[in-house]
Amino acid sequence: MNTFSFKSVLAASVFFVGATSCFAQDILVNSLKLNASEKSKEAFKFTDVINLGTTSVKLQGSSGTCWSYSTNSFLESEMIRLGKQPVELSQIYSARNVYVEKGVNYVRMHGAVALGDGGALHDVINMYKKYGTVPREVYTGLNYGTDKNKFGEMAALIEGVLTAVVKNPNGELTPNWKKAYTAVIDSYLGTVPENFAYKGKNYTPQTFAKEVVGINPDEYVEISSFTTSPYYQKTTMMVPDNWSFDQVYNVKVNDMTDVIDNALKKGYTVAWATDVSEKSFSWKNGVAYVPTKKFDDMTAEEKADMFNGPKAEPEITAEMRQTAFDNYTTTDDHGMHIIGLAKDQTGKEYYIVKNSWGATNDYKGYLFVTKNFVRYKTTALLLNKGGIPTDIAKKLGV
Repeated sequence: MNTFSFKSVLAASVFFVGATSCFAQDILVNSLKLNASEKSKEAFKFTDVINLGTTSVKLQGSSGTCWSYSTNSFLESEMIRLGKQPVELSQIYSARNVYVEKGVNYVRMHGAVALGDGGALHDVINMYKKYGTVPREVYTGLNYGTDKNKFGEMAALIEGVLTAVVKNPNGELTPNWKKAYTAVIDSYLGTVPENFAYKGKNYTPQTFAKEVVGINPDEYVEISSFTTSPYYQKTTMMVPDNWSFDQVYNVKVNDMTDVIDNALKKGYTVAWATDVSEKSFSWKNGVAYVPTKKFDDMTAEEKADMFNGPKAEPEITAEMRQTAFDNYTTTDDHGMHIIGLAKDQTGKEYYIVKNSWGATNDYKGYLFVTKNFVRYKTTALLLNKGGIPTDIAKKLGV
């Protein structure tokens, strides 16, 4: 499927919520299988410059919960940075709490807001602050006979319940709808443990977050770059999955990579939300960049050669980035985790990115993304404010 038609499917899925978000995720993964070359790994020679600590690569399965996988991976790396033994955290615990909160928001908005599996990087931090966290082994979310996430049926039922509630057949809502809605979620994902044992000690989700994970959720900030709002102030992130209407710090386009570079050099990793539905994003080959020509303008030979070694890229301007966001050629597709920096054989720098689609590509679950791709296609970054350069931090007031 070509980029235009795929993005049309994604846009449609905003309106056909529920099970369609799982469907859109599956389309996304499958569509990228065409973006590949047989000789790509031979043609690139990557050398690590910075490679920070992280946990194992995970598989999100048939669920639109990349935002939870990427940000929980980020929190695990924060534990490593703090000198702690990392715990593999439950991605589905975060997602489950978001589903509950999102349902409440959906009803309050009379259904006039996105539903589905989608979420944002800040959702994990917000849920951590409110509900704490648990180890993955305590809450896998696999309560329905499968060994990996498959959320389509649950999502369809969630949508049905909330649609019925918003129709308000009694003429006045009772308090029981939330119990019924939560019961549907928990029948699939499992009841949240009030207490659990971990390494011989009992915890609640809140005490586990405080005593074992040990991060301060107030230390984390989210940034993006738009020409539609003043720089170095907060603005609402205008993407459908920002169901909570959270605000992000608005910075200049080159500030985004300056922030990432500074963070990595100081030992901080970065959670990354981005558009990946691009012909120049190859999951199979583990490479993403910005070509100098539109795909439709390329010759057959140029298309075949897209991932066979380093390529030139255009300069990314603020206007170019904003236009792509406004005309839907940049969409809020996916969340991943930036854990390092590498160079190719020409000296060009790439970010080392950890994904949540299993260890199925040329680099066993990782990919190399150019700085220009990040400048062009990022929808949001989330990091500890300690990773922000001093001059930018002053402008932001953090």
